[in-house]
Amino acid sequence: MTQVSAGASPTLPTTPTGSSLQRLADEAWTRDAGRSALYFEDRGWTGDQLANRIRRLSGGLRAAGISPGDRVVVCMANCPEVTVTYHAIWRAGAVATPVLFLLSEDELRHVLTDSGAVLVITTPEFLPKVTAAAADAATIRGVVVAGEHGPAEGGVPLLDFAELEAADPAELIDRDPTSLAALLYTGGTTGRSKGVMISHNALSAAAWAATATSYDPAQRTALLALPLSHVYGLMVSVMSLHTPEPGVTVLMRWFDPVGWLQLAQQHKVNASPLVPSMLQMLLQQPLEDYNLTELVRLNSGAAPLPRQVIDDFRRRLPHVEIAEGYGCTESAAIIATSPLGQARPGSVGKPAPGVDVRIERPDGRAAGLDEDGEICIRGAVVMSGYWNAPEETAKALRGGYFHTGDVGRLDADGYLFIVDRIKDLIIRGGYNVYPRDVEDVLVQHPDVVTAAVVGKPDPKYGEEVVAFVQLTPGSTVTPEELVAHARQHLSAVKYPREVRIVDAIPLTSVLKTDRKRLRAQVASETQRAPAATQATPPT
Repeated sequence: MTQVSAGASPTLPTTPTGSSLQRLADEAWTRDAGRSALYFEDRGWTGDQLANRIRRLSGGLRAAGISPGDRVVVCMANCPEVTVTYHAIWRAGAVATPVLFLLSEDELRHVLTDSGAVLVITTPEFLPKVTAAAADAATIRGVVVAGEHGPAEGGVPLLDFAELEAADPAELIDRDPTSLAALLYTGGTTGRSKGVMISHNALSAAAWAATATSYDPAQRTALLALPLSHVYGLMVSVMSLHTPEPGVTVLMRWFDPVGWLQLAQQHKVNASPLVPSMLQMLLQQPLEDYNLTELVRLNSGAAPLPRQVIDDFRRRLPHVEIAEGYGCTESAAIIATSPLGQARPGSVGKPAPGVDVRIERPDGRAAGLDEDGEICIRGAVVMSGYWNAPEETAKALRGGYFHTGDVGRLDADGYLFIVDRIKDLIIRGGYNVYPRDVEDVLVQHPDVVTAAVVGKPDPKYGEEVVAFVQLTPGSTVTPEELVAHARQHLSAVKYPREVRIVDAIPLTSVLKTDRKRLRAQVASETQRAPAATQATPPT
């Protein structure tokens, strides 16, 4: 049976479960004293300073009427106030409900209504959208604004973040570690987004497992450009609760490749968690013009990383390890990680400490080694369930395992390889085509920056393979040439019959390829794209 688990590391000072996040935070603040630091836009804070802000804001939230178990929506761009807010919410015994600021007003309204949130905390640039959405949510009592802002609109009471933070420090309201810490909404690729219930234990176990495999006291300075409102960024932001020695975090408001390189050079950054689209953007920059000698490791997660990207980084920055990991919202962002110095190209690493991975065949039986099947997991990191959705919860957690919807395989050494999403599978003439296989071949072409492959309804084969590609600036390669390139390296079933050159591949709010948008585009078309950007050779 293909099932692999990893044990706990004995080097960490805490166990992954058994304490609420704020109990762990109190212990970390005592352990670290004033040594840990956070830098943001040329300002710095010690751990003691952040802890004081958290205690005061928690007192302010309680004075505003927040009670244990209440959901508090956090819709903010990256800034120190996001981390302060999360911990203040947990200290008050409440539940953090992070949402990406890129959500539409309608999507945000759904989250507010579905979660039954009582408060929203935001920053001025998103205030109009937040107040408009909050006006239709019956449970919302007010909107907290961190920064200068105008008068209230839509009749929703406004509260000032700084005034709440001026409250007297609050004592910890400890919570059962199995209780809800975060309610995270999925992207809604198959309809309305669902609330994923993450307990204190699950989020703590995920951060602990990530620390167990990636912590290195020599890599003390990390650059964090991930959205803190995404599960990956949320998990990374609490890893410090488990590190034996405090480190330094440099926080970006939002990612841009030039700004990232400047900060990496300025702060002598050792490590940084990123997503594949960010790595691809960095490769378009003159990396060699920056002093990145202190950079040791780049962790990639949230989406598949093309092998060509790894090879390009190895060629240009040979001293930097590119380490893939794998997780999802329902696993608090972690399922597999690449231990320090053990990254294997093409693999997302080994099952994280405390996580059991099972590869399952369509009939429910366990797959063999190197056999493709659905990735199923169990362990402390797994969600408690979907919010107010018992049937969907039972389906996802059937048999005691969470069924990820991803296809993968395990090799004899315990390394996990991701094949693709089940829902992204293209069935052409009865044969399975995984988009990632086609994309990996296309990005090997020197003129291709990135690619996205989807299926298009076809009367003869059921589905046809369509590729969207973004080229390097100044490239003159034609769609016909790219089809020929793919045909050289792929079977007759897999190679794309259409290649469309686009200015940019559309991305979701968490910087993943927006396949839903591309599928909708090709499915709705009634005529062919212009010949200059499309090639359709004979079958």
